[in-house]
Amino acid sequence: MDITNSLAPRSDQLNADDLISGPITVTIAEVTPGKAEQPYDFQLVEYPGRAYRPSLGMRRVIANAWGREASNYVGRRLTLYRDPEVTFGKDKTGGIRISHMSDIDGPVPLPLTVSRGRRITFTVQPLAARDWVSEATKASSADAVVALGKSARAAGADETTIAAITARYNELKKG
Repeated sequence: MDITNSLAPRSDQLNADDLISGPITVTIAEVTPGKAEQPYDFQLVEYPGRAYRPSLGMRRVIANAWGREASNYVGRRLTLYRDPEVTFGKDKTGGIRISHMSDIDGPVPLPLTVSRGRRITFTVQPLAARDWVSEATKASSADAVVALGKSARAAGADETTIAAITARYNELKKG
C-alpha cells in the first residue's frame, strides 16, 4: 500500500517539504492575486487547490525569462526543487527554487541578491518538450489523464495529441 497521499501537508500552497523526495514539474493553469507577502498565486494543473507562491527572487527569474505579463504564463511549465540552503532571517529553512522552464531557448542566467551585499548568478535551464502521448500511455489513473489533457490543451497541443489523450482516458474509464 502506497502511503504517499497521507504525507501531503494540509495547505493551500506547495511547500519546500513537499519536494524533499525530489523535484516536480508543474504546469501553470493561471496566475491570481495573492497576499501582501506573496503577491501572486500560480495555480497548477497538477495540484488543484494548492498554489505555487514564488519568492521575490524566483518571480524575478520568471519575469526575466518569460516577461512581466502573467497571462502569458498559462500552459507553461516549471521544474521546482527544494533548496535546503534557502534562509529566512538567520535560519536555514529551505525553500523552493526553479531549475528548468519551458518556452526558453537556452540557459537563462540572472544575478540575484541572496543576502545584503551578497549576490549569486542563478541559472535556469530549458525544459525539454513534452511527449504528451507517451505520458498518457504511462498514466495509471483517469484523474492523471484529465490533468494531462488540461495541460496539453493549455500548451496548445494539436488535435491528434488531444485525441490520443482522450482515447487513453476512455480506456482507463472502461476498466
